[in-house]
Amino acid sequence: MEVEEACEMRTSWSLPGDTHSVLCDHAGKKRKQDLIPEPVIRITEDDEEEEEGEIMSDHKDSEEPSNKKVKPVAKSNSLTGVITPMKTAALKRFGQSISRSISFRTDARPLPPGPLRPRSKASSFPRRRNSQCWSDTVESHDLTAKEIKRQEVIYELTQGERQLIEDLSLVKKVYYEPMLKLDILTESELGQIFGTLDSLIPLHEDLLARLERLRGSEKTVGEVGPTLLNWFPCLEAYVTYCCNQVGAKALLDLKKQEKRVDHFLRLCQESSFSRKLDLWNFLDLPRSRLVKYPLLLKEIQKCTPPDHPDEDTLPDALELIQSIVAEVNKKTGEAECQFYRRGLIYLEESQRIPEIHQSRFLYCHGELKTNKGQKLHVFLFELALVLTRPGDDRDFRGQMFSVYRQPLPNTLINLEEIPDSEAGGGGTFRGAFTGGNDKVKNCFRVSSRGRSKVNPYCLQANDSFSKQQWITCLRQAIVQSRDRTAHTSQSPLSLPSDPALCHIADLSLSSDTDMADHTCR
Repeated sequence: MEVEEACEMRTSWSLPGDTHSVLCDHAGKKRKQDLIPEPVIRITEDDEEEEEGEIMSDHKDSEEPSNKKVKPVAKSNSLTGVITPMKTAALKRFGQSISRSISFRTDARPLPPGPLRPRSKASSFPRRRNSQCWSDTVESHDLTAKEIKRQEVIYELTQGERQLIEDLSLVKKVYYEPMLKLDILTESELGQIFGTLDSLIPLHEDLLARLERLRGSEKTVGEVGPTLLNWFPCLEAYVTYCCNQVGAKALLDLKKQEKRVDHFLRLCQESSFSRKLDLWNFLDLPRSRLVKYPLLLKEIQKCTPPDHPDEDTLPDALELIQSIVAEVNKKTGEAECQFYRRGLIYLEESQRIPEIHQSRFLYCHGELKTNKGQKLHVFLFELALVLTRPGDDRDFRGQMFSVYRQPLPNTLINLEEIPDSEAGGGGTFRGAFTGGNDKVKNCFRVSSRGRSKVNPYCLQANDSFSKQQWITCLRQAIVQSRDRTAHTSQSPLSLPSDPALCHIADLSLSSDTDMADHTCR
């Protein structure tokens, strides 16, 4: 009888105005069909004595008035005949289970507040620039779709100038000045790497100021052609800067091998102001900006109405900027040709063919493999193809290259493209690459006409894109060299050259730097 009373006392709580109890079956489990699903508040378990004391105190507290709001668990009039007599230990465990699962005393302490995270100071150099259109800067307008497009392109031109000025100023402040003060590089080395970069900043600030003055009260630009036509001659300063980039890149790559220089450049690149760009990316921004001017002008011209005042000046401005870009590309190609020509090391006197020294520019250069898997650095000059092996010796001019075998004049080259689908076989060119089991891709063969002592060169490019670039440049070099030889052998009264071939020559001059970017940079 005492056990039944104790059981009843430990499993029911009386509240003012209502009676709530928990129904249990003979195994001491809750009866799901009689329970109303309610959220359960769990508290931390203490030792057995404290829990038993809490159960008793709960029973006593239930007889006293309470202001706490309690959600009912189940309703029943009586527990008679529901709970059978059980042992004291089992009853004790049952009471502990009840106290852990259901409690009308919220003794759980609130979690301590987490440490406040200090707000990181916003960097003045965002990782990414916010792209904004001209339409975002005006509240309303009554322009046509074509005029809106024109304003968008002019706004892009203006914003591009502003961003270039910011980047060039950043390079001077974050790279040049700290490296000079910390003696990471000497003033002479910094002057060779950065070149005339400092003189380009006021040049573009001048154009930005002119474009800003053209904006009217409604933030629209009327006539932009005369401004660009008067400013474009200033871009001739890019000839000096771009010609210096060849040696600057070689020296920068050489100095990166020094631990102190490499550590400083890595820290800068990982900082927020760099936007994941390294130093060379910043130094190459002016050249990228230069080649974008003709594209922007073409877009402005396309959106300009026939009766607009710019219709007369934009064609002249476009022709002027295209001639400046072509001249910069030509001079840069000549500087690149001279730079790498000075880096050649001839193992035999017979390798000094006159075509190398008569070449004015490079079509392309980069890494290729022989049929034995040997890595070569190949130069396609204007008049000669030179295979070299990169040397370990470096000086202030950059890396040196040892001439491999006999150079080939472009007029005597035979070019053969090897299809990727051709199966390899033992004892052949493909068998040398793969052991006679697999297929080899991205291969071509060059040989010489009329010179039996020069063996064919079987070369493999790194990928299909590089292979096609090499084949295209080789074909251009062969056609132009043979055409030049034919014209020099003709009399002065001969007919003028084919305009198509002249067009190919113009393309080659403008593709020198681009091909170098794909192959070595």
